Amino acid sequence: MAFIPSNNLTVPITGSGEQKTSYTPALVLLGVLYFMMGFITCLNDTLVPFFKKGFTLTYAESSLVQFYFFLTYGIMSIPAGRIVEKTGYKKGMVLGFSIAAGGALLFLPASIFHEYGLFLAALFTIAIGIVLLQVAANPYVTILGPADTASSRLALIQGAGSIGTTVAPLFGAGFILSHLHESHASSGALKIPYLGIALLLLIIAAVVASLKLPVIHRPVGTAQTLHKSAPALPKRSVFSFRNLKWGIPAIFAYVGAEVAVGTFLTNYIADTLQISEKIANRYVAFYWGGMLVGRLLGAVILRRLRTAAVLTGCALAAIACIAISITTAGPLAVWAMVAVGVCNAIMFAAIFSLAVDGLGDYTMRASGWLSTAIVGGAIIPFIQGVIKDHFTWQPAFLMPVACYAYILFYAINGYKTRQK
Repeated sequence: MAFIPSNNLTVPITGSGEQKTSYTPALVLLGVLYFMMGFITCLNDTLVPFFKKGFTLTYAESSLVQFYFFLTYGIMSIPAGRIVEKTGYKKGMVLGFSIAAGGALLFLPASIFHEYGLFLAALFTIAIGIVLLQVAANPYVTILGPADTASSRLALIQGAGSIGTTVAPLFGAGFILSHLHESHASSGALKIPYLGIALLLLIIAAVVASLKLPVIHRPVGTAQTLHKSAPALPKRSVFSFRNLKWGIPAIFAYVGAEVAVGTFLTNYIADTLQISEKIANRYVAFYWGGMLVGRLLGAVILRRLRTAAVLTGCALAAIACIAISITTAGPLAVWAMVAVGVCNAIMFAAIFSLAVDGLGDYTMRASGWLSTAIVGGAIIPFIQGVIKDHFTWQPAFLMPVACYAYILFYAINGYKTRQK
């Protein structure tokens, strides 16, 4: 999934021991954090077909799983930043893990009462914790190296999240969708998995609270010093930066397309190959696994090629894959859609890096707006679900095609830093 950092600054840190040693617990923590965020977020793709059948929902109604989860980014990103400013990054991470654990625990009463609304409330609560985690923890990604390799570093660290997204569909197929036949009368299959997730999150919160992590300092003028491309004259509005103004919708489109494809992939494959949802859900692991491979390769490629050029190629490839899928049938259609995951791999890191290029002291504020744009993961899948309820899969998947078309525009022209 898309994980957005709070800034793009390389800033001084303090900690015990040598600087290289002080990075170790932070790197391990980031790996665990990204894995859990990826795992929990991607498990929603399993919940969509489970709830659709269990509560006899339309595609639009079942997409509310993603709607309420990603709606949190639009509501909580800015407040979460203010919370972290007051509590600090470490306490912010502990709070984020704790809130996410509380949301997972809410799956117990939701399962007992078998109420879809309670599950949506639980997912909304989990998402609040995830947003806090991102705002609190992600600055560590960008301080562990120079700013000019930020997109490469982001792609690499997101590989840990991709491991979580790859494991989640397999976990969901084995422990949740294997009980799909009884979902119309009971949600009991969700109790043990989410109680386990809650326990694990609480353990991680306790570990984070006990760790000594590097302290981030951001002295006045740091951004101006480190970002040579920072503007010399003050701007009245962060939107005076053209690359950011067009970059916010690009993040909206990217997250929306990525989530939309993943959300309905199980049902799309089940209908295309005429197989059960349990078997179809295993293909989703290849979708997210493709992002893992792509991010690892992307971390190398982005060091050697222009970010905009790589983003252009990925957007074109995504459009081509979906076009092949919706105009063919059988295994070719399925694997073409699965291949979109590889195309998605570096898009977030590339868009974000291009969007904040040259913003200097405005980077933090810009990051808040880019975080809010992740709400695209709520809007785009819902629209696609409405289209599917009235038409077929072919026109429904034109929705993510439109999103990738906008990303293509951004990669060719929208990222250019002409200012008003």
